Amino acid sequence: MTAINPAGAEQDRKSGLRTIRRVAPYLWPEDKPWVKRRVLWAMVMLVLAKLIAVVTPLLYKGAVDGLANEGVPMLALGAVGLTIAYGVSRMMNVGFQQLRDALFAPVGQGALRQLALETFAHIHRLSMRYHIARKTGGLSRIIERGVKGVDFLLRFMLFSIGPLILELLLVGIILTVMFDAWYLVIVAVTIALYGWFTFAVTEWRVKLRREMNDQDTDANQKAIDSLLNYETVKYFGAEDREATRYDAAMQGYEAAALKTAYSLAFLNFGQSLLITCGLVGVMVLAALGVQSGALTVGDFVMVNAYMIQITVPLNFLGTVYREIRQALVDMGEMFDLLEQPAEISDPPGARALRVDGGEIRLEDVHFGYETAREILRGIDLTVPAGQTVAIVGATGSGKSTIGRLLFRFYDVTGGRLLIDGQDIRAVTQDSLHAAIGVVPQDTVLFNDTIRYNIAYGRDGSTQDQIEQAARDAQIHDFIVSLPQGYDTMVGERGLKLSGGEKQRVGIARTLLKNPPILLLDEATSALDSETERDIQDALERAGQGRTVITIAHRLSTVAKADRIVVLHQGEIAESGTHDTLLAAGGRYANLWTRQQSDHDAA
Repeated sequence: MTAINPAGAEQDRKSGLRTIRRVAPYLWPEDKPWVKRRVLWAMVMLVLAKLIAVVTPLLYKGAVDGLANEGVPMLALGAVGLTIAYGVSRMMNVGFQQLRDALFAPVGQGALRQLALETFAHIHRLSMRYHIARKTGGLSRIIERGVKGVDFLLRFMLFSIGPLILELLLVGIILTVMFDAWYLVIVAVTIALYGWFTFAVTEWRVKLRREMNDQDTDANQKAIDSLLNYETVKYFGAEDREATRYDAAMQGYEAAALKTAYSLAFLNFGQSLLITCGLVGVMVLAALGVQSGALTVGDFVMVNAYMIQITVPLNFLGTVYREIRQALVDMGEMFDLLEQPAEISDPPGARALRVDGGEIRLEDVHFGYETAREILRGIDLTVPAGQTVAIVGATGSGKSTIGRLLFRFYDVTGGRLLIDGQDIRAVTQDSLHAAIGVVPQDTVLFNDTIRYNIAYGRDGSTQDQIEQAARDAQIHDFIVSLPQGYDTMVGERGLKLSGGEKQRVGIARTLLKNPPILLLDEATSALDSETERDIQDALERAGQGRTVITIAHRLSTVAKADRIVVLHQGEIAESGTHDTLLAAGGRYANLWTRQQSDHDAA
């Protein structure tokens, strides 16, 4: 058996206690009296079931003694009457247990639902930096395993250890009072050895379980990553390569799962050996008592019944402890996720953004995704209300970074970014996001209908509003020409639509939102020239009456902008109108000439 690392065991213990502390409030919530009532009634059913379970073997003994004409008749009932009472007692025991579970079920399921919602909402609150680095498949697996452990752990906290100790004490008292202290000694030693063996081996198995979880998460992540990149896999004929990669991950999971299975077999055999030895020891004492005439056959049967009754909760203890430790590992990962701090948060007392005209101002803005590498180096830029300003430059110059800072996916590391004179770090994120509409380079759609995807721009929008937005985005005629119209499913990430169709749906979605500020982040760079012209017309109409920042690579799409800003290595190299910049013969003019030459050559 592998030695347990004391530091690791201490860390596991603290993590387990933390998880129990986090789960306990769901069992006794201050704001939900109905939960407390159900928990109390479930406890009443539990105690009744345990009391009946302890009485049942006594009825069994009476029936056997009655049939053997031994002992003193119980309850003035004959053997048949005691047999019927025995059957009723067993039924009542099961009935109270099932009633207990039925009373507690809404508590466990309600906690599961609430914790799942908290986790889901928290993940959406995490920053862009976290989501860029995340592994979607692994993340979903952590949530799935953690949430499933909630109901089980709540049941353990309520129904396992306390009731088990109560039953063992009652049985021990009965054996001592009715027979001899040696019965209690054998039972106590058996329980002690069983508990020590179970806990020691299970602690070892917890490490194996964690390894298996890691391998499972890795394999699931590779599968999802491969499926999300289906087209890329096909383009490079990499089906066999992906299968080999996935199989290698599954091979690691298989090895870890086999270790877990082997260790479980060892645990089960050891538990069975200890229980059997204890059972045989007590039964030998009882058999000797029957042979000497001190005990009746009914006593022998009753001792056997009590020992079997003890083995059930003891086996249950072993199973529960294994599952508890595994649930604590699974839930610990989920609570680690819940304790992941949000990089971007609203300051205390933050007010809603007030947009009077939509003026955007960058004052000496500095920013870098990494401390050692600064992307923006002292940007000073003003976008007057109602005007269109284009930001152009070579790849890596910091164009898209300005858009991410405006939407507050990140905070500036130096300087300020203001909308109508308000520092965006001082206002609520909800109000900021509501004021800005974004049309990205690659519009990603939900795997739902076209109607749903357009309506996503504004919660509660009507069909007329959806269709008007589609007309403004020049896609309504295309939609109604489809057999299912607005009820057409777009497929995962919108893959059933062409690039231009997806982009128009994205524009319609943003128009339905009707924001005062519009951010176009290379919205046409992935489209062909003809589609680009159509989309550009829709974007120009979308920008009327709004403050627009256009981030572009193709200069032909920004020639009509009120002002064009050229970025170079995180600084503003030049600024002006299209004609002014061409006349200046600087960096913009060189980019324009080069792109026009490439277009003519094509």
